[in-house]
Amino acid sequence: MRCPRCGDLRDRVIDSRTIQEGERIRRRRQCLACQTRYTTYEAIEQIELRVIKRNGRTEPFHRYKLLSSISKACEKRPIKLSSLEHLVDEIVVELGAETGREVPSRLIGLRAMEKLQAIDPVAYVRYASIYRQFQEAGEFVDEVEQMRKRTPRRPDQPELFAVPAKPPAASE
Repeated sequence: MRCPRCGDLRDRVIDSRTIQEGERIRRRRQCLACQTRYTTYEAIEQIELRVIKRNGRTEPFHRYKLLSSISKACEKRPIKLSSLEHLVDEIVVELGAETGREVPSRLIGLRAMEKLQAIDPVAYVRYASIYRQFQEAGEFVDEVEQMRKRTPRRPDQPELFAVPAKPPAASE
């Protein structure tokens, strides 16, 4: 490392610590020429993901866009922002490991829906409605029906789209 004061390349590491849950290393260094102390950080260089859009165009992947769309689906739901950030991190890591550098946008959307379905069914349906571009209410109902077949309902959750039972006929 080049000293920020004198520019000399000779230094020694005084202290080294992992930070951000082992994702980065913080090192305190001392220049051997002028004795100035300074801090450096090391991190694994992430592969730059590129998104292949529906029209075939590619653009850089922006984590904040994915987080923003998932956050909108989760508005007014009992989900912490830290959980959503962790969910986005999982998606990014999985996509990078599976696809390399270029990721189809549909795969990002499918992975987001998969993760959302596991944590909140309402957020899942909201996200699906935008991702799949629902045009009418029947598409919402179809998605909920399909989801209900895949996932059992919790006992404390009321039946959605239930047909009310007819009251018994009054006897005379």
